[in-house]
Formats: sequence, structure tokens, C-alpha cells
Amino acid sequence: MPLLPRAAAAGLGALAAVAVRDLLQREHTLLRNYPLVGHARYLLESIGPELRQYLVAGNNEERPFTRDQRRWVYASSKRANNYFSFGTDNDLEFTAGYPVINHRTFGPAVPATDVHAGQDVDLPCAKVLGAARGRAAPFRPSSVVNISAMSFGSLSAQAVEALNRGAALAGCLHNTGEGGVSRHHRHGGDLVFQIGTAYFGCRDEHGRFDLDRLKDLVAGAPVRALEIKLSQGAKPGLGGVLPAAKVSAEIAAARGVPEGVDCISPSRHAEFSDADSLLDWVELLAAETGLPVGIKSAVGDMAFWEELTDLMAAGDRGVDFVTVDGGEGGTGAAPLIFTDSVSLPFQLGFARVYATFARKGLAEDVVFVGAGKLGLPDNAVVAFALGCDMVNVGREAMLAIGCIQAQKCHTDTCPTGVATQNAWLTRGLDPELKSVRAANYISTLRRDLVKVSEACGVAHPGLIDTGSVEVLTGRTTSSPLREVYDYEPEWGLPSPADRAAITALMTGEAPEGGSAPPSPDAVG
Repeated sequence: MPLLPRAAAAGLGALAAVAVRDLLQREHTLLRNYPLVGHARYLLESIGPELRQYLVAGNNEERPFTRDQRRWVYASSKRANNYFSFGTDNDLEFTAGYPVINHRTFGPAVPATDVHAGQDVDLPCAKVLGAARGRAAPFRPSSVVNISAMSFGSLSAQAVEALNRGAALAGCLHNTGEGGVSRHHRHGGDLVFQIGTAYFGCRDEHGRFDLDRLKDLVAGAPVRALEIKLSQGAKPGLGGVLPAAKVSAEIAAARGVPEGVDCISPSRHAEFSDADSLLDWVELLAAETGLPVGIKSAVGDMAFWEELTDLMAAGDRGVDFVTVDGGEGGTGAAPLIFTDSVSLPFQLGFARVYATFARKGLAEDVVFVGAGKLGLPDNAVVAFALGCDMVNVGREAMLAIGCIQAQKCHTDTCPTGVATQNAWLTRGLDPELKSVRAANYISTLRRDLVKVSEACGVAHPGLIDTGSVEVLTGRTTSSPLREVYDYEPEWGLPSPADRAAITALMTGEAPEGGSAPPSPDAVG
């Protein structure tokens, strides 16, 4: 028999075999009723996200990041043209909750007109981390935009290396996530070491917290601060499991766990059980390491925050920084009910936490960090107006190094090698190239934040107040941000001394703006 007819016969035989199997199986009703043809439905379902992403959805329809938002991140990471034209295609008038930033006609800060101005601007934090509580190693973070907590294990080795190299290039902090410090975190970027419920990287052979191991780790890595993870927006109140198949020798070494065994993160800490014992532990860590110590949490029950601030106001114990994670979800895999409905979204949760500290006179002494889709300039500006001193970027940083929002982080099949341990998929991610993309994205976000700040008449995003943002409540009405969240005057701003210091750092002696000198006949 000639080759072509033989191949056709083999193909028809295979299809017949599939059809017979479909007719006989009982698991899928659709396939039993529609053999062969029914497979088309499962194929379309499997590639549905890709079809919607590239062919069906509009520029502002996709979630969690729209096509426009992703395009802005991608272009920014390449230092390509990230401008948009022909006006906004957002439905402003009919979108309740839409924020509008109020620029100032005249102000002391004048935005430069050069399209590339501010691309490499230094944008340090307006507060000195650890100074208020007299820590041994306080410092002013050199960037208000930093890389959020994403562990080696959830991210690939190549992705972690790319982010750390990018942090070094951009001069920002890189949060390790709770998975410990690996060799991939040691490419020049300064670290915030996150301590989770399993104490990965600082635990003994029984899984208990080991202070000596923490001190050894801090002494041997560029760790600038410690962050105690209470919960995260993706799965607040839950622990986690890294399956045994993913626990490679490298991951096991970074976490201090056995190789090839399920790696469990409990839902609660063993070292403390309430706000009082938490503060005792914070002070122990700060005294033993000399580093600023903070907490990270999603926001649910406000009783914890009331108790924490009562204790801080009454004594000499306290956290140096608070990272508030929005309930919008993040890179962590979680049950749908948790990603969709557990814990408050960022703005609402952060405003409640900040107000709790502010009412007790503590807000100026704490560095506030926000996380939850704050790697986009408009969201970040609102966060700064509400009182954030810094923002952490997670998913946006992933997009910058190649993520395409395939939403397969939990399957180990990430097609771009960012959120997988599959060697074939990760080989496509070049850490040196992608590190430049990460740094470019962070630098561009800082540039846009400076531009918006100057348009608002201030030199730094931390000086944007709640009066500079309005929230649309309908087609013809809006409310100032301070009224939306019931803020008092001066809430959301650093202390007067910090405001003066950061303004001096940002302005220096250099002339502002990019205009020509005024004419001889100019008035005023």
C-alpha cells in the first residue's frame, strides 16, 4: 500500500478508536453523546483565556490586568513608547469609584517637558525605616517602588534571579517571600527577608524557629529588614503546600526542609499567639539582628489592629513598618472563594488600618507599604495619597520579565518559565536580559510617579494628599478621597520634618522644569 493511503488509514483508525472509547466511557456525558466532536468543546475551554486575551476581549475588559495595563508594563520594561493616544477609552462617567487626580495650575514643582525626563530619577522613601524606634541599622529605602514577596518555589530560579538582578539595577528592595534566601537571591539586590509561619530559612530540623540560624542568614546575605508574614491577599488565613515533586534539592536547601517531601506552611505562627506576644517577638528580632522589623497582612477583622495600636501607644514596643496586602489576590495559588471574597480590597483595607494608627498618633512613626495592583501609576498615586510610603509590585514585575497572564501559576505549566519549576519551560527565560526589563519597568513607574507628583504641585508622591484625588460617584458627582475614607486633615502625609527632608532631597539645587527663561517683561 502506498505511504499516503497507509497514513490516511492509520489516521482514520485512530479516530475510530477514540470514537469507540468515547461511546463506551461513562465519565463525560458530552463525549458519550457526541463522540469526537465533543473534544472540540474541551479544546476551546482549555485555550479560552488565550482566545479572549488576543481575539475577543476589549482593551479594558480583562482581569486582573487589562490589555492596556499589560501593554503599558511591557512597553515600559523595554523603554519603548508607552504613551496612549486619542483620549481615554475608559468609561469615566459611568464608573463609580473611578479616581481622578487634580493637577495644580501653579505650584512650586514644575514638571519637565522632555519625554525622557525622570527616567532614572532617584525616588527615595520619605521616611527613614527603623529611625522612629531607634533600631541599630535604620536606613532610608532608596526607592518607593520595590519588588513584592514571591518565593523561590512559586517562582522559578531564573525568575528570582532576574528580579534580584533587576532590583540591583533599579536600586530597590527585593522581598524574598517566605521561601527563604536561595543563591538566586544573591545577585546584588538588597533583600527584605520574609518570615512566614514555617520559618523557612531560619528553622531547625524539627521545623521550629531558630534565632541563631536567622542571625547567621542575616550576617551572610544583604538583608536590610525583616517582615513577619501574618497573611497575604491571595489566601488570607490559610497556610500552603509546595508538593513534594516541586521540592528540589535547591528549594529544600533554601527552605531548610527535606528534599522530595511535601513542604507545609501552617496557617498560624508558633512563636506568638496574639498582638502582645507578637510585639515581644518583634522586639526580640530587632534587638538580636539590629534590623527594622515589620509585619505583612491582609485586612479582615479590625480588632487585631486596634489591639496592636493600643499596645504600641501605651509602651515602648512596636513595628517599624506595616505592609498591607489587598484582597484582590496575587501570585499565590488559592481556593476561588479566598481569591474572590476573603479580606478587604486594598484601598478599603489600607484606609482602615492607616486610620487606626493615625487616631492613636502612631502614623508618622511607621512606614506604610502597600501591595495589590499598585504597580500601575493611577493605583499607586491613590495609595500614596491614602498614606503609603512605599508600594510593592508583584504581578506587574512578573509581567515585566515575560509573564503573559496565562493564569497557570498553580499548574507548574507557566508557558514563559516565570512561575514553574519545569526545566524545559524555564530555559526560555534569560535572567540577564529580563533583569534589565524589570529595572526599566520600575524606573518608568518611578518616573510617572514623579511626573504626577509635580503636576499636583509637590516634589514626591508621598506628599500627594487626599485633597488631590477625587472619586467619581456617578456621571455628575464626585467626592474628595478624604471624604470617601473619612480622613482627617494631614492624614496620609509624613511628619513636617520628613516632608521638609524629602523635598530637599528631591529638589536639591537643580533648576526645576524645562521651560525657557521668562521674558524681560514677565510679571511676578
